[in-house]
Amino acid sequence: MTAFSNARTVGVGAMLLAALSTLHAQNYPVTSAQRATARQVAQQGVPLSELSSTAPDEYTVRRGDTLWGISGMFLRRPWRWPELWGMNLEAIANPHLIYPGQVLYLDKSNGYARLRMGGAGAQGTPTVRLSPRTRSESLADMALPTLPAHLIEPFLVQPLVVDAERLAQAPRIVATTDERVIMATGDRAYVRGSADLVPRPDSAATRSWRIFREALPLTDPDTGEILGYEAQYMGKAELVEGETLVTLQDAKGELRENRVPATIDITDAKSEIYAGDRLLPAPERSYSNYVPHAPRGEVNARVVSLYGDSAIRYAAQNQVIAINRGTRDAMAAGQVLQLVTQGDVIQDKTTEQREQMQLPRERNGLAMVFRTFDRVSYALILEVRRPVVVGDHLVAPR
Repeated sequence: MTAFSNARTVGVGAMLLAALSTLHAQNYPVTSAQRATARQVAQQGVPLSELSSTAPDEYTVRRGDTLWGISGMFLRRPWRWPELWGMNLEAIANPHLIYPGQVLYLDKSNGYARLRMGGAGAQGTPTVRLSPRTRSESLADMALPTLPAHLIEPFLVQPLVVDAERLAQAPRIVATTDERVIMATGDRAYVRGSADLVPRPDSAATRSWRIFREALPLTDPDTGEILGYEAQYMGKAELVEGETLVTLQDAKGELRENRVPATIDITDAKSEIYAGDRLLPAPERSYSNYVPHAPRGEVNARVVSLYGDSAIRYAAQNQVIAINRGTRDAMAAGQVLQLVTQGDVIQDKTTEQREQMQLPRERNGLAMVFRTFDRVSYALILEVRRPVVVGDHLVAPR
């Protein structure tokens, strides 16, 4: 997963946009394996049998499209996006740079299909009509995202898996105004920690913070090991004033230093916030994109958590799950995994013995990894037949 956070000024005409797209492409590295696949496919295309039965002969890319959606529009197996890209290797210099306004044409001949692009410049960059006045836009916002941004954006800026010790030592909310018990958006609260963790606003340190509830352990269904701790995200806060030291005279007339808590304003509460909730610095906001693809090797993963309310027992399409594989297991953003039901254990009522029997595991849908940690990854359920539960399996798609 890569980041692109710098907005570029887009002027009238496509030449400036084309020049900037070259720089933009450098921020989205294409792996050697993806490029090799694309070159190989580009020589002849892909077999017609790999096309979706509803693949259009012509399609104009629109705002709101995603790379995953377009890949699925043309291919039976959408995770083979690098091959779709390879079908038009000369026009699409980088699979991340697909923009609204580009027209995709499907050519079929000699048992193979190729995709070519029209309505674009030599490098596949669309002509963008702008008003006479100059305006500033982000190229990252113009390029198609891999997945619907609103579904995963919160997870890209929240440190969901944290070290339990780090959270225990993080600044904590100790009080609010008017002695309220519950805090919400717009409320002011007071935080204790250390001068380093809650700096003064005139310093160079971060002023934006995230609020979390105590972290719950993520346990591996296979080994029982604790893979990490998932902190429950509660909202955002802005530092108004950091902790300070004041000198006060006690009852005996002696001067003592006392620490005055820091002041924060709660700017966005996802849920009710209480005293004792912890603060962690907000990460820099970044744009993330990646190419959907199948893992290079075999995968044997399990669902360890359904993100959200602890009472949730079943997950459906567009919900987020945590799995027991991370970067140390070669998990990477953009990998598409096959969901497999665990198979219920039922009683065979057709015999007198009424024996217990295990139903077979069955393919149940697809999920895409979009954020990874050392031993845990988060994936978005793209499609599913039956509800997903903790313990379900994930394997490389076929």
